[in-house]
Amino acid sequence: MIDPHLILPVGTQVVAFVEVKGPDGKPAHARGAVGVVTQAPSDYWHAYRVRFPDGFEAALKRPELSVLSEFQNQAIGTGETAARDPLAEYNLYDFVIYRCVIGSRAYGLDEDASDTDRRGVYMPPADMHWSLYGVPEQLEDPATQEIYWEMRKFLVLALKANPNVLECLYTPIVEHAAPLAQEMLAMRDSFLSKVVYQTYNGYVMSQFKKLQADLRNKGQVKWKHVMHLIRLLLSGIDVLKDGLVSVEVGIHREQLLAIKRGQMPWDDIDRWRVSLHREFDAAATTTRLPDRPDYAKANALLLKARRAML
Repeated sequence: MIDPHLILPVGTQVVAFVEVKGPDGKPAHARGAVGVVTQAPSDYWHAYRVRFPDGFEAALKRPELSVLSEFQNQAIGTGETAARDPLAEYNLYDFVIYRCVIGSRAYGLDEDASDTDRRGVYMPPADMHWSLYGVPEQLEDPATQEIYWEMRKFLVLALKANPNVLECLYTPIVEHAAPLAQEMLAMRDSFLSKVVYQTYNGYVMSQFKKLQADLRNKGQVKWKHVMHLIRLLLSGIDVLKDGLVSVEVGIHREQLLAIKRGQMPWDDIDRWRVSLHREFDAAATTTRLPDRPDYAKANALLLKARRAML
């Protein structure tokens, strides 16, 4: 939603919220007339100059105007503010079919102050999904560290080898799994493919370039982020070698925590990273994983889930 206190630029199409009167005080345009901003004020409190299709211009203040695109969205309930009302009668969290814990507690890297990061999948009712209002691709509650993806979004991310989503499928901490979610977990190896190599390896390389730049320019990096990048490489290598996502870090726990605490020298970290990249490259040439995940199987599950919500 556009902040009403921002100054609208010249050329913006707007809708008048008030009746527009001419110089003689008589109505020139009815409420709801569409015009174009021809002159913008220097602040929120002064008036805009708006030209209407017949060439007539009027001075209107910001509370008397709505941006046309925002007005159209609100009319069908797709604007950010308007969308809350049609969905308000539903508690979308009631439709969560899968809830698990990832993050430090699942990795075996948790300490006393660690958060509990919950992730999962939700399936909204069919009539809501098909309506003009639609449904959000994900539900997010920062206060409770929870994120739930709409099922199609979750499956698409899994097929693209998104690390966070694949970890949801392999985490040792599952709090709730409805029958459809259990089917999804039973076919989790269908999402694994050589795409993991490109996704994991490429992401780590790009992030390390940024970290090296931060180290040069700022003299510091976020050590927790560095730790998770190394962990991601270790996990990716296991996927290619063993055909499963190793969520728990096992024997690497102390080394990874040393990175998180800033106790391992950068040069040692970088040497380990380069060594892991080489191991990742070698694993990619010998892996038994298919070139692509099983799109057909994932699609069949989604169709079954959709029909179940009719």
